Amino acid sequence: MIVPVILFCIGLVCLIKGGDWFVDGATGIARRFHLPELLIGATVVSIGTTLPEVMVSTTSALGGHGEIAYGNAIGSVICNTALIAALTIAVRPGKIDPKSLRTPVTFFFLAALFYAGIAYTTGYFSRIAGLILLALFAIYMITTVRQMTSKPVAAASEETAAETEPLSKELLLLVAGAVLIAIGANLLVDNGTRIAQALGVPESVIALTFVALGTSLPELVTAITSLIKGHSALSLGNIVGANLFNLVLVSGVSVALAPFSIPQTAQIAGHNASLVMDIPVMFAVMLLLTVPALLRGKLSRVQGIVLLAIYAVFCAIQFSI
Repeated sequence: MIVPVILFCIGLVCLIKGGDWFVDGATGIARRFHLPELLIGATVVSIGTTLPEVMVSTTSALGGHGEIAYGNAIGSVICNTALIAALTIAVRPGKIDPKSLRTPVTFFFLAALFYAGIAYTTGYFSRIAGLILLALFAIYMITTVRQMTSKPVAAASEETAAETEPLSKELLLLVAGAVLIAIGANLLVDNGTRIAQALGVPESVIALTFVALGTSLPELVTAITSLIKGHSALSLGNIVGANLFNLVLVSGVSVALAPFSIPQTAQIAGHNASLVMDIPVMFAVMLLLTVPALLRGKLSRVQGIVLLAIYAVFCAIQFSI
């Protein structure tokens, strides 16, 4: 048990330092090209922080554990929204640019409706479904890049130019941060899952809670680091983008390589727990997070508290069924 604990601590250190470098690199690039931090968070940062989910879900699907790949995708969306974003909002609510948020939110709900449609009809995620999800990812990235390049670039002041780090250093921080985040999350998930299994926790519950939380730690570290550095928009963009990527990129790659069915183990009132609770909760927390931001252009502390309460109840039910 000593070795897993040591590796767990090493993973935590990698996550913290990786998150620090990653945010510095991302915000530096945003300043250099005068791009909204929310858009940078919803694309570049989200890809980096979603790497652990891609690795864990793909490995699980190829190893015949589709329930982990499925549960990790949905569980990560719930964890990102109702725990990580909720903590961010509860600590420091602020104003949001609805225009920058509109595209990732629209694509998320399109992907979520497609994902839910399969779950409620056939219950089997075929290779074609995986390719469609990956196509949605490609379309989203193309759309977002076009939005970024179409924005007018303001002339940088001499003071700003003097403070800007070399582009090579910003890119190095971005890449090195992403690598450390991926390594750290992998160490945490691997060793944490061993401990959970030793305690007799079911695999489907581990995927929806522990693995989802573990692979969402990069988002948590990025969110905390962004808050400390005063970049709350980057944090929210990262959460929404990461949620989208969990469905279109993480699930897309997993399903395309190894198709699987939704888990049939947990039951609520005689019905599949995923259909009764997991998917509805995913939609509910994302609506609660994004609708007020789109309509009012700001987030409130009450939202964060309500989302945290929902996550606490969700986890309690998962461990009781």
